[in-house]
Amino acid sequence: MPDANTGSGSGEPYRRFLARLREVRAQGVLLGLDRVCLALARLGAPEQRVPAVHIAGTNGKGSTAAIADSILRRAGLRTGLFTSPHLVRFTERIRIGGVEIDGDRLARLDEAVAKTSVPLTFFEVATVLGFLAFAEAGVEVAILETGLGGRLDATNVCHPLACAITSIAFDHEAILGHTLAQIAVEKAGIAKPGIPLFLGPLPSEAEERVNQVAADVGAPIRRAGIDYPPAPAPPALPGPHQLANAALAVALAREVARVLGRPLAEADVRAGLAEVRWPGRLERIALDVLLDCAHNVEGARALALALPEAPCRVLVTSIVRDKDAASMLAVLAPCFDRVIITRSSSERAADPHALAALVGRTRGTDRQVACVEDPVAALAEGRRTAAGAPGGLVVVAGSIFLVGALRGRVLGGSQGAADASDPLP
Repeated sequence: MPDANTGSGSGEPYRRFLARLREVRAQGVLLGLDRVCLALARLGAPEQRVPAVHIAGTNGKGSTAAIADSILRRAGLRTGLFTSPHLVRFTERIRIGGVEIDGDRLARLDEAVAKTSVPLTFFEVATVLGFLAFAEAGVEVAILETGLGGRLDATNVCHPLACAITSIAFDHEAILGHTLAQIAVEKAGIAKPGIPLFLGPLPSEAEERVNQVAADVGAPIRRAGIDYPPAPAPPALPGPHQLANAALAVALAREVARVLGRPLAEADVRAGLAEVRWPGRLERIALDVLLDCAHNVEGARALALALPEAPCRVLVTSIVRDKDAASMLAVLAPCFDRVIITRSSSERAADPHALAALVGRTRGTDRQVACVEDPVAALAEGRRTAAGAPGGLVVVAGSIFLVGALRGRVLGGSQGAADASDPLP
């Protein structure tokens, strides 16, 4: 089904805003807090008026944020939700009370951002707009997902009631570090004095460094299974990996309710878990099409463990060049009868023939491999193959760019092709 909440975002102001974003995108990724702090100061410090939940992690932070938001909304709080990257529309990134922000309203807010004359990056513009929108709407708590890392991420200017790290694995090593310990230091940079830092299941090497950073700043640690229990019910999001995200989200929601002095009934927790929606994560958008945003090795492993049974499974995939494509395909390819390699719209998308060669070197049962450059044609080919066996399934994964583009095409009714996308998701 199409999304229930879709930002209108169809007017000329929004189109002009998207054009500005595409220009800003050329700056690439520049970590650091100086620019965003300056812009927010010139805008009257809206981030200081928005209590926050701050969530970092390699994978799972978006799902955790969505679950926490669903629970707190069910308990009657007016929430803001800031996530990235978007799948189809930029407006997906900012939601107030569960409703995607209107694009023309976003464009109006951006006029003030542009007038600060601070040379913000793509993600910094998005972050500042989130704080402005939440402050203007008077949200009681904003759930914020980091974009990259944590210590130098633009969202790290927030004033949190609680912080969390969902997972730590290898991704974006050229920016965050080549060891789990180095990556952990960057993620743990969201820790604040006296503010509890909730941890999902972490590798021992990473957890050791997180503990050290938290101790240095005076942030109390809250550990899964020790300081907070499993969720009282599974979330509506499929996959065994979502159980850890749900436990973390429930713990965060309970901490927010405690600090704000708001009641959080067990019925609200269970209802929030049952009602959560998070597109592109093991999402069945047709009887024969499943989408998953697995775009690194850890995500590929989670997808492999959660794949539904089917008499014929076809993988349609594109992977960007800076990912460990060999390891991802070694995990995924043996789970499928056929692999179709395509090329997403990202300029960083790897050559399909190079990826096909990697599939040929994976171990496991023999499988057919094809290269179809156009993603829409690749999906159509996958569906034709799957249709040869009743109950056959096509799984689209490997690139958020690919998932977003094909989701918009299959569900229809979106202007996603015009939306500017992140330089580095």
